[in-house]
Amino acid sequence: MKKFAYLIVALVLAYGFAKEQGISLPGVTQNPGSSANAELLQAYSRQQSNVQVAGQGVVAKVLRDDLKGSRHQKFILQIADGPSILVAHNIDLAPRIDGLRAGDSVEFYGEYEWNNKGGVVHWTHRDPGRRHVDGWLKHQGQTFE
Repeated sequence: MKKFAYLIVALVLAYGFAKEQGISLPGVTQNPGSSANAELLQAYSRQQSNVQVAGQGVVAKVLRDDLKGSRHQKFILQIADGPSILVAHNIDLAPRIDGLRAGDSVEFYGEYEWNNKGGVVHWTHRDPGRRHVDGWLKHQGQTFE
């Protein structure tokens, strides 16, 4: 009985270590969004900014476009196993996502800026000056960059 208890403890510790390291275990299903959002979740937990991240979330709310200065389409994404984030997509440099609605899935690649509300992802477009990494959004099989 004592050996069985040690085995259970060892398995629990191994599972916790594997999960922390992002290692998938055979027969153990993980939330598919959590691995896609690993860089974002790490930047959020470390309160880092200016970090290139890729990920996926579900639209929680579509906000009004910001029309001051460079125009931005704005929406809130709920990240699996993580915070909600604001996406600020420059529609002067990239096409807007027409028909975007709450509940839609959106993939992204852009620059993350931490804040205590979850953070912001921007630079989700090509940089015409070629000084910044190009970003993008994907919605319903279409890429916006």
